[in-house]
Amino acid sequence: MQLKNHAPSGALLASLLVAPQIASAFYLPGVAPTTYKPGELVPLYVNSIRPVAAPDALLHSVVSYDYYQPHFQFCQPEGGPKSVGESLGSILFGDRIKTSPFELKMKQNETCKMLCPTTYKQGVAFYVNDKIRQGMSLNWLVDGLPAGQRIKDELTGTEFYNPGFLMGQVDADDHVTFNNHYDILIEYHEVSGNPDQLRVVGVLVQPESKKYTKDIPKESTDVCLSNFEPLELKEDGETKVQFTYSVYWIPSQTAWATRWDKYLHVFDPKIHWFSLINSAVIVVFLTLTVVSVLVRALRKDIARYNRLDQINLDDLSGTSALEDGVQEDSGWKLVHGDVFRTPSYPMLLSVFLGNGAQLFVMTGFTIAFALLGFLSPSNRGSLGTIILFLYTILGFVGGYTSARIYKSMGGEKWKMNIILTPVLVPGIVFGTFFLLNLFLWAKESSGAVPFTTMLVIILIWFIISVPLSVTGSWLGFRAAPIEPPVRTNQIPRQIPPVTTYLKPIPSMLLVGILPFGAIFVELYFIMSSIWFSKIYYMFGFLFLCYGLMILTCATVTILMVYFLLCAENYNWQWRAFLAAGASAGYIFLNALIYWASKLSLSGLAGSVLYIGYSALISFLFFILTGSIGFFSSWWFVRKIYSSIKID
Repeated sequence: MQLKNHAPSGALLASLLVAPQIASAFYLPGVAPTTYKPGELVPLYVNSIRPVAAPDALLHSVVSYDYYQPHFQFCQPEGGPKSVGESLGSILFGDRIKTSPFELKMKQNETCKMLCPTTYKQGVAFYVNDKIRQGMSLNWLVDGLPAGQRIKDELTGTEFYNPGFLMGQVDADDHVTFNNHYDILIEYHEVSGNPDQLRVVGVLVQPESKKYTKDIPKESTDVCLSNFEPLELKEDGETKVQFTYSVYWIPSQTAWATRWDKYLHVFDPKIHWFSLINSAVIVVFLTLTVVSVLVRALRKDIARYNRLDQINLDDLSGTSALEDGVQEDSGWKLVHGDVFRTPSYPMLLSVFLGNGAQLFVMTGFTIAFALLGFLSPSNRGSLGTIILFLYTILGFVGGYTSARIYKSMGGEKWKMNIILTPVLVPGIVFGTFFLLNLFLWAKESSGAVPFTTMLVIILIWFIISVPLSVTGSWLGFRAAPIEPPVRTNQIPRQIPPVTTYLKPIPSMLLVGILPFGAIFVELYFIMSSIWFSKIYYMFGFLFLCYGLMILTCATVTILMVYFLLCAENYNWQWRAFLAAGASAGYIFLNALIYWASKLSLSGLAGSVLYIGYSALISFLFFILTGSIGFFSSWWFVRKIYSSIKID
């Protein structure tokens, strides 16, 4: 994680953003360096074939494929390829790492090494050319580093390594050429100047298209150095292809601990700071405005209501309750007998809130682990693994929260609450994920999660997460109910009509847009990292944006609830949840705009996958932000009604 050449003004901000750099000075578990001796074999692994797009270009596919899928006919190692052990998160994110026939010997340059010859027939050639047009790229790994291509950022003038390299090229006339030769450039570093302790610190691949005109002797070492015509796969006949590669070792001053720096690049780093400062100013201004308005109004209201109560109690003096502008027929105090009335569908609301609390804690811990460097890109799949692990063990938090909320609402179907809390929301997520996975299976994509992995997830869900949630619910129901500060009347009060901006839809649109605005720019980079196969590492900014989103969500929801209560509308529970959760609607709308402007997906499957996963992310965000809005409003309502005297 690299955040260089940007000095924030505040010491706290600086410490938060520098924390990932401090953590990178230590060797974290699973990412310790590997030292090689000259001539020692350095394994090259192949990963899934994924679509990529050049900067400011459209992405034509979101489906990845296995490197050794029969249609591609890439050369295989003797005895067939073997899978390399992967974490659960790596599998879920579509990694399929396998051995390869490439032989790399430390510090030994080799040219024109022969791989297998193969023949592409008519149907296969058409398939491969179509994938080249979609921008498919090969992804290799050498000592954990992705093989990439050197790219220059025209805006900043800096050079960086972009993981992956294209399978072929398409010119302006739609002529497709196939890359069958690879120049592999590997940068190495001597540990403390010791020539017998060498470490890999960079990998570049320069693919070329070479139409060899005759059979090449296996012992030839210079034939690929000649100029050849580009190789085109004939879609109306057969094409013979000979794969070759060369290996060049380049000494480098880059230390092993900083070797990922050249892969981590933001095309416009200033936009992060502009977005962060802009969001911070808006949030601070909004928070101060809300706090000042509420404190002044509430202090005046509470003093007035308490004075009114005192006047009513001391009516011996004959003083009228309408003196000093004190009126009894308006204000939020009038709904004190209904404000803690059980809302409609308390079971569903409590289940959502339990899962929202679980997501809230999980997200906080995940970002904290990222700040400490445990989610380094060198530890592949660590993000997915830690999310799954945290969500599983935090089932206790979800069960306990759901039970306490449901009991405080007077719910009696405690068995149903215990069952639905760990099943409803995870069931919706898993069911949607399974249906989308069927599309990947149909497309023979490597991104399709294997059936055995699905079974493992189900076992983790029901053997670990569900029992923890049940335990939390049991403790929650055994605890004393959270008593409201005021009594609830037996007969509900009639709710008068409200103004337009306090109606459900307008208030949701107004409240939801502000939390979305706090994370809009960071969301763009996250979307790019997901769909464009880029490495996301700006966790310091993400941490601050997450905090700004929480503050925004809480303050605007509290303000909306205050105005709602002043309008004598006491149905605030679902309104607070839905209004704060409406920011998920803006996230889904933003995903659709991103789909229309940045993607050009061919076929129904790609569009269904993109929209489906975007809807799934938006649903989880709806649960998260809705819970933030509810709990902040619940605290606010309890605070103000415990501050007044009720007869």
